[in-house]
Amino acid sequence: MAKILLVEDNEMNLDMLSRRLEKRGHQILIATDGAQGVALAQSEQPNLILMDMSLPVMDGWEATRRLKGAADTQHIPIIALTAHAVAGDRERCLEAGCDEYENKPVKFPQLIAKIDRLLGIGGES
Repeated sequence: MAKILLVEDNEMNLDMLSRRLEKRGHQILIATDGAQGVALAQSEQPNLILMDMSLPVMDGWEATRRLKGAADTQHIPIIALTAHAVAGDRERCLEAGCDEYENKPVKFPQLIAKIDRLLGIGGES
């Protein structure tokens, strides 16, 4: 299916999301901080990025701005994953360059719908 970069520092979230996405046939790349995420996105050119916004080394806000500001990675869709559920956070994620936004704890069917839409995968009946 698709190559998805999962940028997440929480081990439980990493494990749950990577296993469930692999079951759907996706190839999963993993980064545990924003700087590693930027480097992997540049070298691996994934089809989509799931970006935690609260990361060590470089946060997801800065990592997203760098990816969307670089000619070689600006085309890659980014879905923000965040526990921030404060009013205005969705808008802040979108302003940073994210294409979509998903609150934690992640509702997997909702996340899959967003992934499929951004990858152009049609609904199967």
